[in-house]
Amino acid sequence: MSVQSTDRVVIVGAGLGALYAALTLAPRPVVMISPETLGEGASSAWAQGGVAAAMDQRDSASDHAIDTVRAGAGTVDETVAQTVTAEARAHILHLTSLGTPFDRTESGEYVMSREAAHSFARVVRVQGDQAGAEIMRALIAQVRETPSIQVLEGTLATGLEVTENRVTGIYVAHAGDDRSAPVLIRGVAHLLAGGGSGGLFALTTNPPRIRGQVIGMAARAGAVIADAEFVQFHPTAIDCGEDPAPLATEALRGEGAILVNADGERFMQAIHPDAELAPRDIVARGIYAQTQAGKRPALDTRAVLGERILSEFPAVAAACARSGIDPVAGTIPVAAAAHYHMGGIDVDDQGRATLDNLWVCGEAASTGLHGANRLASNGLLEALVYARRAASSIEGTLGDVAGDAPELDLTFDTASEPPRADLVAELRRTMTDCVGVVRDESGLKTALTRIAAIEAAQPDCEALLNMTATATLIAASALIRQESRGAHFRSDFPEADGDTGVRSRMTLDKALSIRASAAKETA
Repeated sequence: MSVQSTDRVVIVGAGLGALYAALTLAPRPVVMISPETLGEGASSAWAQGGVAAAMDQRDSASDHAIDTVRAGAGTVDETVAQTVTAEARAHILHLTSLGTPFDRTESGEYVMSREAAHSFARVVRVQGDQAGAEIMRALIAQVRETPSIQVLEGTLATGLEVTENRVTGIYVAHAGDDRSAPVLIRGVAHLLAGGGSGGLFALTTNPPRIRGQVIGMAARAGAVIADAEFVQFHPTAIDCGEDPAPLATEALRGEGAILVNADGERFMQAIHPDAELAPRDIVARGIYAQTQAGKRPALDTRAVLGERILSEFPAVAAACARSGIDPVAGTIPVAAAAHYHMGGIDVDDQGRATLDNLWVCGEAASTGLHGANRLASNGLLEALVYARRAASSIEGTLGDVAGDAPELDLTFDTASEPPRADLVAELRRTMTDCVGVVRDESGLKTALTRIAAIEAAQPDCEALLNMTATATLIAASALIRQESRGAHFRSDFPEADGDTGVRSRMTLDKALSIRASAAKETA
């Protein structure tokens, strides 16, 4: 196996957190591990809503924090919520200075959207539903112009080298050839910013590569994983048969769009006082119930937007056009789809994981901000805040910039087999069927048993093992939490165990023990 040592900081990922951290670290040399060309395949680029921030003079960071805590269903770290929301405005101003074309009024004020569970319109947007793509475009342009940043496009991280609880390197392979033998890159520090796990589910809004690999590789190396059971299902994925499912942004409901079923009935009013703007978990379960009852739910934008949806929400309009849906004349069929993982690699307030010399930011991290149910558009905000914090922590650890570092030149040899497509498909079906919007003990034990069998069918495939590790942690944590809280709903334990909950923390060894017990019981 080839080993390359470098004086660069190694950053896994190419989304918002990775780009922002790389720019924050400049001029310290870094190398980014990007499976695709920058801007392609990153969840950040697919984010439609925007970034939550109290930019209006009538709003405040403290109110933003209160909404974050309320939406998180009793498990948000209130200190984290207060400090993150307090930083939000500064990050919006910084992104603006870097060239992000946020929507502005004629007088120069930011155009704000209101999304579910926010008490105020505080989501800064770009061209209606283009926030993620435009923020990424601005950051990529800056990264391309920064000489201290090397980007290894077409390269996929597959594992961590750990010595005495300290991360000493990252194994990478050729992303276009899953058969390639890994190359070990040993950097001076290592930052994981490689996305969440939504793609582990058959019905998802996530890009194809976002299947829990980064969380899984950290777990396999011994890192503690927090809040793994809390997977957020977006209520309004467009139900058109695409994989992944296109997203009908929550901003549409913020504009006044309503949810109806096949009978034309508006069903959310009977479920929650905020109706369509209830917290995401509640709306998702409302959508799911209508789907299970055969009353195909749909989003109706006609009265509030009409033809304006075509120009003001171009991503939604394009997705509808691909599937022959006319949102001006009719409704948009929707379904609840795996969207965002509140859980992830456990980190402290500086983004440090439980393994030394490892930092994490973005969706792969669990910071305590989201609790059991992420407040809409807090995901990009968290990525920005913790990318900067992690970069600052790395700088503090390494001290003064040592100077330039030679660029890495990797050569890959063919070695291993890629994940079998049938096994990945079976894993995704299992997660949607048994660990989805509504869960119970029987389904979760079935999921754990199936995951074990999938893993055993190809036990030497690193990429598959990373996926099954994360899937195991999600299902095991969901089995242990015998209550319903936020996005985690147990039909056999439908009530929350008190207003305040306890965050979960689990190692993979513990999850595998739970999985083994479940397999024995279902044998």
